Amino acid sequence: MRCPFCGNVDTQVKDSRPAEDNVAIRRRRFCPSCSGRFTTYERVQLRDLVVVKTNGKREDFDRDKMARSIRIAMQKRPVEPERIEQMISGIVRRLESTGETDIPSKAIGEIVMEALSRIDNVGYVRFASVYKNFQDADDFDKFVSELRPPAG
Repeated sequence: MRCPFCGNVDTQVKDSRPAEDNVAIRRRRFCPSCSGRFTTYERVQLRDLVVVKTNGKREDFDRDKMARSIRIAMQKRPVEPERIEQMISGIVRRLESTGETDIPSKAIGEIVMEALSRIDNVGYVRFASVYKNFQDADDFDKFVSELRPPAG
């Protein structure tokens, strides 16, 4: 593993332990060249996934990109970071277990929204506002009114 500080390729693993509900391995590393310390994570990847965008463009699935957008939606919400990480891992496992390598971005967005709706409505609305490209307050109002149970 290349040192992120000096670029040395000869780094040493100092400690390994399970992480993220035993779906990853966390490794503490040390660089003998610059004495830098850093952490890496190792995860099982069942298959290489490709995201098919709505315009037809294709790009490799990036777990970190999806996780970043979920974390932004969940900022300052009363949900444990471990719970969010479990949700992200569950989404990735679900995508990998479809048996398909090409996954439409729309399908990924729907799966993320479904998962968010189960743990936090505010995070769900935040994510949906970007995913569905809300343009004004009326878009929010219409979306939120669909979340409310019917009166009566």
